[in-house]
Amino acid sequence: MPVLSVKEKIGYAMGDAAANFVWRGALAYLAVFYTDTFGISAAAAAVLFLVVRLSDGITDIIMGMIADRTQTPWGKYRPWVLWSAPLLGLFMVLCFTTPNLSDNGKLIYAYITYLGLTLAYTINNVPYSALMGVMTTSDTERTNLSGYRLAGAFAGGLLVMGFLPDLVAYFGQGDDAKGYQWAMYVFASLLIVMMIITFISTQERVTTPQYKNQHLKTELWDLGKSLPTIILPLFAVSLFFYYRDWYSASFCIVVMLLLVLKSKKLVSKPNAQLTSTQQDIVDLIRNSPWLILLAMGFLTMMFNGIKYGVIAYYFKYYIADELLVGQYFVLLLVVSILGALSTSWLAEKIGKRALFITALMLSGLFTGALYWIPQDQVSWVFLLGGVAEFFAAMMPTLFFTMLGDAADYSEWKNQRRATGLTYAAGTFVQKTGSGFAGALVLVVLADYGYNGLEQSTIEGALPGMQLLMSWIPASFAFAGAFLMLFYPLNKTLMAQMSNELRLQRAL
Repeated sequence: MPVLSVKEKIGYAMGDAAANFVWRGALAYLAVFYTDTFGISAAAAAVLFLVVRLSDGITDIIMGMIADRTQTPWGKYRPWVLWSAPLLGLFMVLCFTTPNLSDNGKLIYAYITYLGLTLAYTINNVPYSALMGVMTTSDTERTNLSGYRLAGAFAGGLLVMGFLPDLVAYFGQGDDAKGYQWAMYVFASLLIVMMIITFISTQERVTTPQYKNQHLKTELWDLGKSLPTIILPLFAVSLFFYYRDWYSASFCIVVMLLLVLKSKKLVSKPNAQLTSTQQDIVDLIRNSPWLILLAMGFLTMMFNGIKYGVIAYYFKYYIADELLVGQYFVLLLVVSILGALSTSWLAEKIGKRALFITALMLSGLFTGALYWIPQDQVSWVFLLGGVAEFFAAMMPTLFFTMLGDAADYSEWKNQRRATGLTYAAGTFVQKTGSGFAGALVLVVLADYGYNGLEQSTIEGALPGMQLLMSWIPASFAFAGAFLMLFYPLNKTLMAQMSNELRLQRAL
């Protein structure tokens, strides 16, 4: 059970620091960039966020399968971190480039570049996430490594979120479009260098069970035949989310019932009649810890995504001081680093499940309390937001650690371990949650009549910004705390699994 060196943990963390130039950094400003600089309406941007993120989630599953079946002298997952870095940097710049186009042309350009960015992120981050599951066999070391990873993620986000407004002002000299583009050149260059460091400094150690001898092309074809089963429920939920009427609700319920029936039929098949792809899916369906984590990934991303998605609007219009946006992001991300680094120690003391529930409840309560803060009491916004973020930072740290535990559970129970697919499904629901979170922010603002190019609409949208900063995200945290009560992996079972897996792998 190898103990990872601090050097390797920091090297691994640098990969997520670089990725979060995009995930926590650039994407936090993308909505306000689209509506206030590029000139896309809030309603059109809401649909854009939803469509792109849902399609991106599907590619996560495909990428997880490809990564699991990759064989190189450098391992399964590390090479993808290296190969994808230039592509990710390129689309990061293109997303914040503003060509002179018609309204329809701008929307088409936004779809193409945002889809390109999320695809590049998938190619990079799904193998990167899975890499954590094969660097060590120790669940304790994985928890510690996850703390380093999330500290790196928050540090990367801090660089972009904290300094992007200043860099835009410096490079743009009053021209925000130019400022955004040149700021992204800087961050894209840093991203590529840091990904190279991650590739060089990490190592894959866990040898996983082999798959049936089936060509990847055949397996992707099998997956393609299953895609309607994935796409149709997402489409149904999206319709209900956007229209919120009786017809869309009825359609959503019918589709979900059909999904349950089809899943039961697939699970009831003998293993000998299943393809390798179908067996992977069945293993996940039978993996109760993973199913709960799947829902937790969505709920926690809704919680965090809504909070981060409204901050730029909240300070620009409700607090009426746009320069405070960068300062608030710096506070949140410094506190997040402390929260992420505290997670391993606290999880060792009270257990991952108990810590997850505590973090959700406390972060939700402090977030909800922001609703009652007057516009002139900025110090209270910083105080309550900072405390809430300390506990919120533990959520993704625990989530990625526990995905590794779910992969162990599958190997222990089924003698099969699809690490890449397990993590890919986790990032799939996170991106789905992020897509819904970003869209929900814009849908609520649109419902309150917001138009970033018309000052007269701002006053009426302020109550929506208050709710998006407080009780709307808090409701998702409370739902997650309730669900986590049913998570089955405790310390005793984890110890038993680790011992038996060690013997299995030795044989």
